[in-house]
Order: sequence, then structure tokens, then C-alpha cells
Amino acid sequence: MATVTVVRYKRRKRISDADSPMVFALKPKSGESKIYSIEALAREIETIGSLSVEDVSHVMKSFVRAMKKVLVAGNKVKVEGLGIFYTTLTCPGVELEKDCTVKSITRVNLRFKVDNSLRLANDSTATTRGGDNNMVFELLSDKKNAAGGDGGSPDGSGGGEDGDNNGEAPDPAE
Repeated sequence: MATVTVVRYKRRKRISDADSPMVFALKPKSGESKIYSIEALAREIETIGSLSVEDVSHVMKSFVRAMKKVLVAGNKVKVEGLGIFYTTLTCPGVELEKDCTVKSITRVNLRFKVDNSLRLANDSTATTRGGDNNMVFELLSDKKNAAGGDGGSPDGSGGGEDGDNNGEAPDPAE
């Protein structure tokens, strides 16, 4: 089961509304997540299978090329156990039919619909009908308390569980 370290931060309930009340929310701890390249994934796959890194890397690069070709043709790609990839487009509405042309398309998006077997579930909530819980979230200040720390904020400035850190919290944009 994967464990994700999260931190608490304070923000407006409606971010763009200055009159909105302040609320606490959670976000993954900065620097915890990594970006894996095809080669890094290929090394992971090599450790659990009989294929070499070069073989896996070649297959994955070929998969990406083939997937692009299928998606550009307007089709969907279903990867069993992962989900469905598909494209959508953005086009503003116009009043006259003759004004609705392909030049009206402002953006093409790649979308992904997750397969039910891949859905991630929080271990601290009840098991869902979709499958077993497969993620554990650990609040950073809880980790410090268990280790005998002061239970303070991630920067060591004090503020504990009850939010006595003078209303300051890490900026979610960082």
C-alpha cells in the first residue's frame, strides 16, 4: 500500500473571493512526487519481468506513437486496468450555422477516464464497492508527533494540530 505524506494549509473557501471564509485543506507534501520517464518505468518493469530495459522502452515508445495515431484519427484508446484515453475539443457557440467552422476550434484536449480497477482509495475511509483501499495518507505533523517531535508546522515554527500558527500556512501554489 502506498503512503502519501500530506500537509495542512489555510486558504479561502472560494479562492477568488476576498470575503470568503478561511478554511484548512490538505495537499501532498512538496517534493514528494517524482516524474517517471519511459526509461525509469522500463527499469521498474525489468525488475518484475523477464524483458530488458531496452525491450520495454522500445515497446512503450511504440505504444505512444501508435496511441497518438489512433487519437488523432478521433478514436479512443482503452488500456485494460488503466483506463480510456480520448480527445475533446473546445469551440465557442455561434448563432449562424455558416459561422460554425473548423476554424472556430480553439483547443484540442487529451482526456483520460480511469478504469475502476485502478481507482485510488483512501485507507482512512470505509472500503468502497469499487475495490480495496490502496493508499494511506499521513499528515506531516502527525508523523512528527509520533517521532516525539513538537507537533509543529513543517517549517518548525510551532503551530500544532489546533491551528495556533497565527493563521499562516504554506502557500498551495508552492
